[in-house]
Amino acid sequence: MNDQTFMKLMRLLPKSAVSTVVGMATRVPVPAPVHQAAMRAFARSYNVDMAEAEHPIEHYPTFAQFFTRGLKPGLRPIDPDEKSVVSPVDGRVSQVGYSEHGRCLQAKGIEYTVDELLGDAEAAKPFHGGAWTTIYLSPRDYHRIHAPLAGTITGYAYIPGEFWPVNPASVMNKQSLFCVNERLVTYLQTAAGQCAVVKVGATCVSRIKASYDDITTHTGQPGKVHRYQEGYKVEKGGELGRFEMGSTVILLFEAGRVKWESSLQPEAPLRLGQRIGVLP
Repeated sequence: MNDQTFMKLMRLLPKSAVSTVVGMATRVPVPAPVHQAAMRAFARSYNVDMAEAEHPIEHYPTFAQFFTRGLKPGLRPIDPDEKSVVSPVDGRVSQVGYSEHGRCLQAKGIEYTVDELLGDAEAAKPFHGGAWTTIYLSPRDYHRIHAPLAGTITGYAYIPGEFWPVNPASVMNKQSLFCVNERLVTYLQTAAGQCAVVKVGATCVSRIKASYDDITTHTGQPGKVHRYQEGYKVEKGGELGRFEMGSTVILLFEAGRVKWESSLQPEAPLRLGQRIGVLP
């Protein structure tokens, strides 16, 4: 199927309803032999490395719990340098750069603005001209999201939206894809100033859950912006949330506060805790 045919089909598909149904199916307890067979088939199809999983397949009572599985302790060491910025996830770099005039690159010929992404022009101002990167999580990856720097969680924004796929065909053809899809933004105050960790939903990403508060997306609730009076301390590499099925994370930093490593290039594989940038 070529990209144009795929996009036409996606326009017709009731993506939100499909994502809801898939999410419900992954959370329904079924007889152990049935869901264990499904999980093993998924692991084989996507080459999931179960040797890294915190528990064997038999431990997970639902597919959703298997998909959001933890890693064995110590498997992803966090770069200890106080000035280093680390990858918040396992995944692959989609794009990377500095948001000149508040604009970020989605794909060749397609840009979007930080204002659109965050849904708040005032909240976006500090990130104009700053370092940003987009990281794609494939179905085989570990699907928890972590802090790229130590700091304080100062608030969040839940932005309801659509559920377009975030595969290459959509990224290269759907204008402002990441600004159209559902998002959960976590704001941090760090040694690099403000940081935004944007978790982007997609087709069959039934929910995004935060680890620091009772926030779950795609539950029929309206959009919400919340700022904490005191906030929550988080260490570098501390968990921020998880995807129930795979998607994309976008990191935003204030202008002049983070310099990317030269190795951070499109298609580069990443592991949680790996050094990807530095505070000048």
